[in-house]
Amino acid sequence: MKQDRILTVQYPVIRTAGVTGMLVSFDNKLSESANRAALAFRAAVVAEAWDGIEEVSTSLVSVSIRFDPLHLAHATLQARLQRLLDSQNWFLADMPTGRRLWRIPTVFGTDLAPQLGEAAEVAGISEAEAITSLQQSRVRVQTIGFAPGQPYLGELPEVWDIPRQAELTKRIPEGALAVAIRQLVLFSAATPTGWRHVGQTAIKLFQPQSQDPFVLRAGDEILFHAVTPEELKNLRHDPMGGATQEAIQ
Repeated sequence: MKQDRILTVQYPVIRTAGVTGMLVSFDNKLSESANRAALAFRAAVVAEAWDGIEEVSTSLVSVSIRFDPLHLAHATLQARLQRLLDSQNWFLADMPTGRRLWRIPTVFGTDLAPQLGEAAEVAGISEAEAITSLQQSRVRVQTIGFAPGQPYLGELPEVWDIPRQAELTKRIPEGALAVAIRQLVLFSAATPTGWRHVGQTAIKLFQPQSQDPFVLRAGDEILFHAVTPEELKNLRHDPMGGATQEAIQ
């Protein structure tokens, strides 16, 4: 009787993604080191400036390369990517330069973020402990996706390894901060979601009239600090919602 063989993928791995794409993956699940590797490797590919490359972007643990096969053959690109992968341990790579630390005013709980208590209960902590934990967690923009300019942020402490809701919330507002699976999502537009709404900000993450319409970039870091609903109301006239930034050295 033959036994089924379990194929083990050795990461990082290069895969073709259609005629004009390649995907370099550093794991099949999210971790700090795999996200770090993806961000660092993307920056390295961009710095190489190979002729024929049209776009380089990241997901949580992968780098997508879109290229023109009339100017850059698949085999040539794959060989170049493999040499770059072999040049260092990307899981221990330095983060890219040009990153920023953001401080974003946030109302935790109240009617503006009505699921803080529920999220805290699922996590097994009090609301006060939840607010302290969320304020003290300096989270990384792991990737931008789902909606224009919308960041996935993490990782949070293990206590926040809580599931998504079984049913969708019909609408979560722009600027909402929601939590699940040790991550935060800061919503760039009103949308249904299965993530629990624990905080509310006034920042507009997608500003299409701006030269740089996406406010945040993958690799940036964020600290959320508590303000009152009245203070947040006064910040709504500012597209940045009172957020400040500084260069990460």
